[in-house]
Amino acid sequence: MSTATAARPKAPGAPAKKRKLSWPVVLLLIAGALVLFAAVGMATGNHSLTSSGQVSAALGSAVPIGMAGLGGLWSERAGVVNIGLEGMMVAGTFCGAWAGYLVNPWVGLLAGMLGGALGGLLHAIITVTFGVDHIVSGVGINLLIPGICAYVNRIYYKDYISAGAGANQSPPADPLPYITVPGLSSGLKTIENHHWFLVSDVAGVLGGLVTNLSVVVVLAAVLIVVSYFLLWRTVFGLRLRSCGENPTAAESLGVNVYKYKYMAVIASGAFAGLGGAYLSLVAAHFYKDGQTLGRGFIGLAAMIFGNWMPGGLAMGAGLFGFTDSLQLRDPESVHVLILIVAIAMALLALWQLYRRKFTATVVSLVVAGGLGAWYALTDEVQRPLIVATPYLITLVVLSLASQRLRMPKADGQIYRKGQGK
Repeated sequence: MSTATAARPKAPGAPAKKRKLSWPVVLLLIAGALVLFAAVGMATGNHSLTSSGQVSAALGSAVPIGMAGLGGLWSERAGVVNIGLEGMMVAGTFCGAWAGYLVNPWVGLLAGMLGGALGGLLHAIITVTFGVDHIVSGVGINLLIPGICAYVNRIYYKDYISAGAGANQSPPADPLPYITVPGLSSGLKTIENHHWFLVSDVAGVLGGLVTNLSVVVVLAAVLIVVSYFLLWRTVFGLRLRSCGENPTAAESLGVNVYKYKYMAVIASGAFAGLGGAYLSLVAAHFYKDGQTLGRGFIGLAAMIFGNWMPGGLAMGAGLFGFTDSLQLRDPESVHVLILIVAIAMALLALWQLYRRKFTATVVSLVVAGGLGAWYALTDEVQRPLIVATPYLITLVVLSLASQRLRMPKADGQIYRKGQGK
């Protein structure tokens, strides 16, 4: 008699299990993207999209987005929606520039994190202790903190005009150090300048990782890795995530849900504050009204794109950082990017046809044809469209990724102690 058991048949109407993107698949997609960039670069003669300068700029633009997204990940994994990240980033820009000017930029980074953490503490008090709707609290913080910073800026820095302050900006702070790996950086630059197919493109990407890299970029990468190990490889992380999945069950097992929610939301604000401090200490060296430009919301989009996971968040921040940095590039590079996206959409249409998803196939083909016609009928992209690129890409990516998302089950729910009794 055979002891083998037959596979259990799937219940009628049961939803198909969604496949997760494994690391081999992700690496294969990255390799395919590099080949596509290299082929278009050879065809058009424009190799700037894979140049070390573009990669460095993309990494710099990804830091504030990634830190805001990491803050959102910590908060929402504990069950608290934090759309107040934009306001907490503003607190980080102001406090970072203030302490960076008065003391030094290293203290400025800590002050920026402290300013963001205070914003997180305010959000935790309002939502966790008083049970106010998370969205209402976040909107209030986004209105309150920028207003306070703008007011204090106008009355405080008017006495520092001789030091370089203006009507709506602080005096400049000293710069933070940059990292360049000697020998390796110059060698990769030499290979990049030869414009060999794929080889030079890979050299350009690697060169951007070892050339003129801010220490805050390295710190941000370390924080994302550390967050993964803390949240998914420790008892602390298990308890924190249980508060976002089922706080009533977590409480029944002895977890202090309030404490973990407070820690997560305060840490969320600190990460957002670090992203803000980067803007005022590295990207610009001073605080200015409206400096964040919605990066807190784009950070939330990167977190959602990454399915509330640190690895996906890092990829989302890199993608949005790449499009954000295009504002600094010449219009010709953005014009070439239109062709790349058109080809990518055509390949996506073929994949959807293979999977017999005919509606998605038609939509992808229409988008690919429209972008291809845009590229063929124009010579450059107008400046307003270049500025709008990060926000358009955010909407497109979220719409494509919406089918595979799974947020924490208790995310955004109002929790009161003892509610399960």
